[in-house]
Amino acid sequence: MSYSQMMANESYDFVIVGGGTAGLVLATRLSEDLKKSILVLEAGSNHIEDPRVKTPALFGSMLNTDLHWGFQTKTQTGMNLRKMNLNQGRMLGGSGAVNAELYLPPTKKLIDSWALLGNDGWDWDGFGQYYAKVHTSPQVPEALERSLGIDGWTIKNDNSKGPLKLSFPGNPQHPIRKAWAETFESKGYLMENNPWADPSMGVGAFSNTANIDPALKERSHSGNAYYSSTKYRKNLHVITDALVEKVLFQEHPTTATGVRYRHGAEIKTATARKEVILAVGALQTPKLLELSGVGNAAILGQHDIEVVKHIESVGENLQDHLLCGMVFEANDDLETLDIFFEPKELGKAMNEYATSHTGPLTTCGIHTCAYMPVTKHQSEAGQKSLKELLSRNYPPPGNSPSKSQARDMAYYDITSKTLQDPKAPSATYITSLVQGGFAPDPLTGKPPPPMPGRYVDLIAILAQPLSRGSVHIASKDISEDPVIDPKYLTNPVDLEIFAEHVLSLHTLAASKPFTNFLKQPLKISPSSANFTELDAAKEYIKGRSISMWHPAGTCAMLPENKGGVVDTKLKVYGIENLRVVDASIVPLLPPGNLQSTVYALAEKAADLIKTEHGMK
Repeated sequence: MSYSQMMANESYDFVIVGGGTAGLVLATRLSEDLKKSILVLEAGSNHIEDPRVKTPALFGSMLNTDLHWGFQTKTQTGMNLRKMNLNQGRMLGGSGAVNAELYLPPTKKLIDSWALLGNDGWDWDGFGQYYAKVHTSPQVPEALERSLGIDGWTIKNDNSKGPLKLSFPGNPQHPIRKAWAETFESKGYLMENNPWADPSMGVGAFSNTANIDPALKERSHSGNAYYSSTKYRKNLHVITDALVEKVLFQEHPTTATGVRYRHGAEIKTATARKEVILAVGALQTPKLLELSGVGNAAILGQHDIEVVKHIESVGENLQDHLLCGMVFEANDDLETLDIFFEPKELGKAMNEYATSHTGPLTTCGIHTCAYMPVTKHQSEAGQKSLKELLSRNYPPPGNSPSKSQARDMAYYDITSKTLQDPKAPSATYITSLVQGGFAPDPLTGKPPPPMPGRYVDLIAILAQPLSRGSVHIASKDISEDPVIDPKYLTNPVDLEIFAEHVLSLHTLAASKPFTNFLKQPLKISPSSANFTELDAAKEYIKGRSISMWHPAGTCAMLPENKGGVVDTKLKVYGIENLRVVDASIVPLLPPGNLQSTVYALAEKAADLIKTEHGMK
């Protein structure tokens, strides 16, 4: 038996379930107190040195491998009866080690809305500082500011010095950034400041950062940025290929005492003297809670699981970002990642990256971003139609008010204000310098085959969805995937707002100077993207959209009377020594991607835990 296996049978101060984005941040910070022992149990393996993980452009090569969980949703009635893929990292570093490296900021208003939902201490003043604690901002020579499209920023650098390394990915001279900035500036939607340095910047275009080390040109994630520098601490033990089956409890009062897990052919237990911390994500934390007897008693009863604590909201409130794009043929001289479909050019790029860590493989191809409202709604007539839309779809009052109804009404009120605020985004736009390979053609239901040439994929992401779904166990068997039902676009407001944004992509593509990179007249694919009416945009969305893999909210940090599962210290209601620290506690999605927020909440959670236990 190895040293780590022997240690796994002992007790620890903290047992962290999940060695992903949040779990390794927690392990790193808690193990700074050398008097406290920490165990991390990760179901996946250690792939930190895997070239597919390290090379920014190769994130797609990890799909359908053992580095992903490879979940799939139930049939979605709002999406032409499609089942949607939901990917989640299964390795040290978690989803941050397998995603497309897009690293976007929140907005101050969005985080302040967390507090408005009843989460004291989680407004921007109480939480915003933790974003800066995570990353190191890229240092940009003044000579490159214009080509990066950031020369107009008054506040340019947030001076953050955290473990995660950020950069403006790929070729700093790529012309798309400057053209993107100039195009949005002509429309009055260019961010005046670096959104990381000035979170009050609610809407506008900017050049996005990526979690790619600017010196090494390799992916930066919690596995190499946090864990690799601390893995030799004697008080920190990480066991991979360890599948946790349930949390163990004692009664009177109900207290988490440890976990039972499977490692190889052995079933083992690990005892937690202070806390068990769940950090396995929005799809698996509810599953583990339910398998452990914590959840809706009716659901647990269906699977003959003894109820430890009845919390009806476990697994509810699932929210996710949908993205929908259309592909435009670009000029033949535009640098894109379509070389992936040209063996000779791909060979050159791989050789260049292997020898000098330069060239096309240093990026996943996403360089530009914009947080946008529906511009049509900024007029008096647009505001009137929006208010009518929101009024028609307000949650109906029930005969007997419930926690879920209180939660839905609170969310609707906040999202309504966001949608009516001209300085708050309801969508995020990005460009991807490669033809869209993951999204299906609505006419065939399958991703189209690659085409020769160069392409730009213009993408809209629904930033503030109102539709809510659920994730629950399928059986008592830990190896069986959970039943995931996001209920995409079941709230009519979502489809209306999303359609307005997707329709506007045509206008954006035809706007100068951005359109100068595209072949004229515009050549759009798939063919069903050639629409001009809102109703056609809605049908396109139902057949084309895919998940951005941002599931959240299934163990939401909310007051109990609004259907919360954890309190503002991230402790599970009614249970001692059990905390949740991952995307499942996020009460409301940020407008961009999710990973920066998961890193930040893990940093804040570490401080909460340290303070409570008097740690260094």
